[in-house]
Amino acid sequence: MAGLIAQQDRARAALLLSPAYLWLTVAVFLPLSAMAYFSFLSDIPFGDREWHVTLDNYRAFIETGTYATLLWKSIKLGATVTLLSVIIGFPCAFVLAKVIKGRSREALFLLVILPFWSNSLVRIFSWAIVLRGNGVLDATANAILPFDVRLNLMFSTTAIVIGLVHSYLPYIILTSYLALQAIDDSLIEAARSLGAKRRTILWRLILPLAAPGIIAGAVLVFVPVVGSFMEPRLLGGRFGTYYGTVIEDQFVAVFNWPLGAALSFILLTVVLLILAISSPILRRTQA
Repeated sequence: MAGLIAQQDRARAALLLSPAYLWLTVAVFLPLSAMAYFSFLSDIPFGDREWHVTLDNYRAFIETGTYATLLWKSIKLGATVTLLSVIIGFPCAFVLAKVIKGRSREALFLLVILPFWSNSLVRIFSWAIVLRGNGVLDATANAILPFDVRLNLMFSTTAIVIGLVHSYLPYIILTSYLALQAIDDSLIEAARSLGAKRRTILWRLILPLAAPGIIAGAVLVFVPVVGSFMEPRLLGGRFGTYYGTVIEDQFVAVFNWPLGAALSFILLTVVLLILAISSPILRRTQA
């Protein structure tokens, strides 16, 4: 009888999970399978093109040092944007979760999620208007300061970082906010009543308990930033050549889908390897 009930529970669970499995198959596994197939071809199998199975696309990454250099450049960009997002986002999340109450919190939440309501290209071109020479930032600085200022941050690495941080900062704020909301205020009050200083409460209590949310947000930021191409291309100019822009060029400009697919899979492998290496440290942080 118990075995029959367990079998019915498994069947019911499989039925409930089937839409999620179907979505993962259609949206994730099938595109990845197609990309894996293309990455081992010498040319795209369309029309009358001749093609054969080869490892030349992966060999090109090893033999061409530019690809590895750009990959390392993209990883450093991802780490920089993730670090800045955590530094800016966690205090914002703490204020939302523990300091501000009522309608003020709702208004700030609206400002946090506002970037999600606009198209990414609109956000990027808005930053271009702000950061360009004689733009909004230059005009504001010259209106405030008594001397002439020429910032002109457009087409620089700084502009790329600003655009990416603005795009992905809400992920850190939202995940950290959920983790901070789960911390019982009585724990903080107990620590204060025992004489713990604010710095001690932050480092010994709040940060360890909020670590899962911070880490989840960091992963959500780091993974897409490493492969980003719109912000570097539009805000970086000649400094905007990264691994993601090279992959986009292979698909859009050069029409070399096999090489683009191989470079994409190498990027996926490197990101998964970084996450796998970091997982023991992350588990120790959450313990």
